[in-house]
Amino acid sequence: MEALTNPQPPFTVSVFAQRFSSTPRGARLARHLALHVLHDWGIPYRSDASEAAASIVAELAANAVTHGRVPGRDFELRLTHAPGDTQVLGVLRIEVTDTRGERRPPGPGELGAPPPGSSSGNGNGLIIVEALADRWAVLDRVPLGKTVRAELDLLY
Repeated sequence: MEALTNPQPPFTVSVFAQRFSSTPRGARLARHLALHVLHDWGIPYRSDASEAAASIVAELAANAVTHGRVPGRDFELRLTHAPGDTQVLGVLRIEVTDTRGERRPPGPGELGAPPPGSSSGNGNGLIIVEALADRWAVLDRVPLGKTVRAELDLLY
C-alpha cells in the first residue's frame, strides 16, 4: 500500500445555533452573542470581518423581529465557519430564520434604491447586507418561514 504524499490538513467546521425571542432585546442579544462566538473562533473583536458580521447579524435579526415575527415564535441565528483554501482564510455563513413565510423580502439583485435621507429603520437593512456580504440569499424554510443567508469570505 502506498503512503499519501500530500495528506489533507484537518478540516474543522464550527457551528453555533441559538433561538432568540422575537423582540428587540432578542435581536440585540443575538448580535452580542455572535460577536463573542466569532472572537472564540479566532475572528477578533473590532476586526473588519467581526464588524461586517455584527452589522449583518444586527440587520437580519432586526428584520426577523420587525417583519418576520409571529407571536409566540422565536427566530434562530446560525453561524457556520468553514476553513478556506490558500487564498481565503475561511467562509463565515450567517443565517437568520423566522417562521413567517408570507412576507418574503426581496433577494439579491431585487433591492430598490433607498429613498433620499432614509435610514436602515426604513427597510434599507438588506441594502447593508448586500453591500457587506460576499453572497446572500433568501431561502424557504420547510414547513413554514424563511431563512436569510449571508456569507463573508475571510481573507488573510
